[in-house]
Amino acid sequence: MVLKGYRKPLEMEDLWDLKENMRTQQILSRFDRNMRAEVRKARRELERRRCKRSLCEAAPDHRNGLGKAQSQDILVLVTPSLPPGLDLGLLISFVADPTAYAWQGYLYALLLFVTALVQSLCLQQYFQLCFVLGMSLRTALMAAVYKKALTVSNATRKEYTQGETVNLMSADTQRFMDLATFIHQLWSAPLQIALSIIFLWWELGPSVLAGIGVMVLLIPINAVLATKARRIQMKNMKNKDQRMKIMNEILSGIKILKLFAWEPSFERQVGEIRVRELKGLLHFTNLQAFSIFIFSCAPFLVSVASFAVYVMVDEKNVLDAQKAFTSISLFNILRFPMATLPLVISSLVQTAVSTERLERYLGSGNLDPSAIKCDPSLSRPSRVTLDIKPGHLVAVVGAVGSGKSSLVSAVLGEMENLKGHINIQGSVAYVPQQAWIQNATLKDNILFGSDLDEARYQQVVEACALLPDLKLLPGGDLTEIGEKGINLSGGQKQRVSLARAVYSDADIYLLDDPLSAVDAHVGKHLFDQVLGPDGLLQGKTRILVTHSVSFLPRTDEIVVLVAGAVSEQGSYSTLLANGGAFAQLLSTYGSQEGSTPEGEATGMWAGAEPRQEAGLGPVEMFLSGVACRRSCVRGACGGWTPWDAATECAALQVKFSLYLRYLHAVGWGFSAWVFITYVAQYAAFMGSNLWLSDWTDDSLRYWNQTYPTSQRDMRIGVFGALGTVQAAFLLAGALLATRGAIRASRVLHQQLLSNILRVPMSFFDTTPTGRIVNRFAKVRDIFTVDETIPMSFRSWLTCFLGIISTLLMICLATPYFALIIIPLSILYFFLLRYYVSTSRQLRRLDSVTRSPIYSHFGETVSGLSVIRAYGHQERFLQHNDRIVDMNQKSVYSWIVSNRWLAVRLEFVGNLVVFSAALLAVITRDNLGSGIVGLSISSALNVSPTLNWLVRMTSELETNIVAVERVREYTEVENEAQWVTAQRPPPGWPSKGEIQITDYQVRYRPGLELVLHGLTCDIGSTEKVGVVGRTGAGKSSLTNCLFRILEAAGGKIVIDGVDISTIGLHDLRQSLTIIPQDPVLFSGTLRMNLDPFDQHSDEEIWKALELAHLKTYVLDLPERLSHQVSEAGENLSVGQRQLLCLARALLRKSKILILDEATAAVDLETDHLIQTTIRSEFANCTVLTIAHRLHTIMDSNRVMVLQAGRIVEYDSPERLLQQQGLFSTMAKDAGIVSAQATVL
Repeated sequence: MVLKGYRKPLEMEDLWDLKENMRTQQILSRFDRNMRAEVRKARRELERRRCKRSLCEAAPDHRNGLGKAQSQDILVLVTPSLPPGLDLGLLISFVADPTAYAWQGYLYALLLFVTALVQSLCLQQYFQLCFVLGMSLRTALMAAVYKKALTVSNATRKEYTQGETVNLMSADTQRFMDLATFIHQLWSAPLQIALSIIFLWWELGPSVLAGIGVMVLLIPINAVLATKARRIQMKNMKNKDQRMKIMNEILSGIKILKLFAWEPSFERQVGEIRVRELKGLLHFTNLQAFSIFIFSCAPFLVSVASFAVYVMVDEKNVLDAQKAFTSISLFNILRFPMATLPLVISSLVQTAVSTERLERYLGSGNLDPSAIKCDPSLSRPSRVTLDIKPGHLVAVVGAVGSGKSSLVSAVLGEMENLKGHINIQGSVAYVPQQAWIQNATLKDNILFGSDLDEARYQQVVEACALLPDLKLLPGGDLTEIGEKGINLSGGQKQRVSLARAVYSDADIYLLDDPLSAVDAHVGKHLFDQVLGPDGLLQGKTRILVTHSVSFLPRTDEIVVLVAGAVSEQGSYSTLLANGGAFAQLLSTYGSQEGSTPEGEATGMWAGAEPRQEAGLGPVEMFLSGVACRRSCVRGACGGWTPWDAATECAALQVKFSLYLRYLHAVGWGFSAWVFITYVAQYAAFMGSNLWLSDWTDDSLRYWNQTYPTSQRDMRIGVFGALGTVQAAFLLAGALLATRGAIRASRVLHQQLLSNILRVPMSFFDTTPTGRIVNRFAKVRDIFTVDETIPMSFRSWLTCFLGIISTLLMICLATPYFALIIIPLSILYFFLLRYYVSTSRQLRRLDSVTRSPIYSHFGETVSGLSVIRAYGHQERFLQHNDRIVDMNQKSVYSWIVSNRWLAVRLEFVGNLVVFSAALLAVITRDNLGSGIVGLSISSALNVSPTLNWLVRMTSELETNIVAVERVREYTEVENEAQWVTAQRPPPGWPSKGEIQITDYQVRYRPGLELVLHGLTCDIGSTEKVGVVGRTGAGKSSLTNCLFRILEAAGGKIVIDGVDISTIGLHDLRQSLTIIPQDPVLFSGTLRMNLDPFDQHSDEEIWKALELAHLKTYVLDLPERLSHQVSEAGENLSVGQRQLLCLARALLRKSKILILDEATAAVDLETDHLIQTTIRSEFANCTVLTIAHRLHTIMDSNRVMVLQAGRIVEYDSPERLLQQQGLFSTMAKDAGIVSAQATVL
């Protein structure tokens, strides 16, 4: 496979299949079994212990593996400690003794080589087992989190945002995998330390205790550093979560930010969090630098202490080469366990945090289905609150917030049951108010796991009015839908959602306002063909929540809800005769009776007419990649993303310029100083070693003489001084490197953020949000730049200089070694080239197969109620198992390729040792024993360092790509300047006159025009309605006024200023829009209304009062500081719409644009909004993009658009007489004369 990966980019087919016992399903069932057993055993104990133990037993089939690993571990520890150390002693004494036979030398050299080989093989086998265990552990946890997500209760769902649950699955499970690799160090490190000490005692006697004393002193220091680091890390996780939450919201509400010119406010918010995050990171990395410093000094301090004590204790103790270098190689063996122990401990600490988080989630409450009974034999209880007869069409009506959607949720069992129960007989299908679309083909979205019955499928597609849309989509029903249905309009999403329900052929249909997002004629079609008495669903039980009065006479029964209770129930005629709440509702709005078939519409392309083309845009983009990559890997966001595949492939040859770009972000000064300090540190290191080798030759010089005290003190003094210098440079280098790294993080994030907020809207229409989020994410690019790259860079530099210094020392001892370096370097280079390319491919496949896991998980969390309603949990679980297994395949291959490399590298390292030993034996006549000791003990260090160097090179190459991915988004073309030198006059626009002259616009260069030369004048304070069939260009017109779309020709002049000459913010802050979808951000109510704090509290209360929200807000405990949850989830759609109205009232500019703001609200709220607009914006110019004609019948003029041209433009009365397009639309809507409407 390594060869294959070197020759061509690897695909998933090239990887090995997983063994049966490593498949997700197997692992999860074992995990569950163990978890259940543990829970039973420990019911009375704290939850905390319960989970920990079950996690440890997640993969029992590796128990034997661990046993094996342990026995090998002991072998590993014993082998390096015994032979190399003792062999080294034998070799040194051989060189020192001129009378020894040559064959002894060769035997010792060979022994050294063989023991090193045995050690390599054992160690790699151990790592293999540990990695596989870690992988199984991660799988078990990912599957458990996913399984939990399908059954979790609503209370728990509210506690965790979608981002937090995805984090549990990504970051927290990864921690366990990382820990598993080194968990055995917890017992083997102390064992290694103990063994080394015993051998040292043989060499140096009691003076070893001085060295050990130093080590013991260092342990508490490190413990203090570790706990501090943990506290900082915990705080920083919160900052990261917060930053990601805001970023998610910014990206989902980017259109609103642009329309309101709010980007600076949000940029500031993210900036503030980022400053806190980097401050935490700086503290953390400084602590890290200190602990690295302490541990790098440890072996050196230990040897200084031991040697000094050894020579001072007794006059007769002279340090000879054998003692010194055997001790030094034993001290070096001590380095590894001493260095890994704190790392393992801190990893253990981080995993403990993750364990707690996972426990809290896995142990949280499940949905309680006990309130829902499906028992046909239940006799009718006497007190039935609501009884729906089989086969009836029941409409549920009521004001905003009266509990209509809650009723539907309760029937689905999604609400918390306080008392009573619901009895359902038959299967259920559910259409939510906001359609949930999967990232799959349109056909898969409709079939939703059922088998394809072609005739029925065609019938459903036709009935749901999807045929015209299928013609528009490039791949018909096989078009890949982006995440969250990004390339469908609101109306299309709703119809797909309805088609899914109809196709599922259930017994009971719960329809939560499916007609609110579609045009009038489409709504009528859907009611006639699907929902109504003669539709596809006739004879099924249908509960239809609706605001549309016109369909009510054709329902079997109507349920009226008031404040969460059923106030009346009966047929249309009965309720009218009763004269209750329903009759009142009708009499208030009944005069629109004629017009309401216009229904609750928001065009097929739902306010995003860019989406006609965006209907093509993203899809074209998703599909064009099929040709370029056969396997068409699903990319970071699930859509077919040739783009990601392309960057990943481009990343195959990592350019040197990327390293330079990163160093540039660090700052050249910083980079140079870091390099200088590291070089100085290694110079001191070589100096101290050479000094030691010279010192050991004293034992020969002063043979049988007393060792002069002055000589002894000088030796110890210089040795100590060189060590101190080395330590000082090391600390300086580490601190400089952390400063530089933080600087780079700040610079790159700042560039990325400010650019993303300045790119044009078309970029967001064609780029899935997930892909942009990945750039900022905790586990992806910014995280890599923050934490991974600096570490990799430092380690790489250390290894590189370490190897250079070692080779130099060997060459000083035996100059012939230089000849051997050449073939060894060539061998090494080839290994590196082969491995690094394959490793990078495997890492790429890992990240490419990992993205679908998270996007599928995110999708599941957001569509939970739909999945549960249809009872498809099992199918989603299986799909999750499949994609996790795909990811496992690449992870497993990566693990094996690492072992492949390690075995070969260690072989190269062992050859270095063998060559050094052999040369020492051959040229022993002209070598001192000190220099031989130095040469071979250095060579023993080569192998692990080489291994590490390759690992770091590969890590760096893999990670530096993050810099490229970040840079790519910092170079996306921006929209026009926010503020230019030419500012509009203060108070502009004062009149509100708009002149449009021959205005043409296209979505992106190279596409067709969408508006073909519009020309019209709109007078000051005039009220103009804009109408037209779907796709006529209505919403494009608003986008042009705000310059979301730039002109391809012609101009728009407002109050004498050509809008293309001023800055975007000057323009956008001077206009007001009430958009179609009410978008809110998490934060306080006040922040949502006035993010720049420009208005006083009085003004805000006044706006709320006019928006009819004052009483609601006064009742809230925190009033204006009330926290709005993500996307405004804790307010009803109607309340969100009213908040958007309050926003507009605060702005109070001379021009107001209404993008069918009343599509999703009931008649009462609609009435409130219309009245407020009439009174408050009387002296403003108002443009209304209407889908329901009755809202614009009292306009001064109506502009009728068709295919991007103005076909009629006059007062509604005249247009009705003209018998043109407008009068046909009015007839469809049942409007006869302009006076027929009150509103």
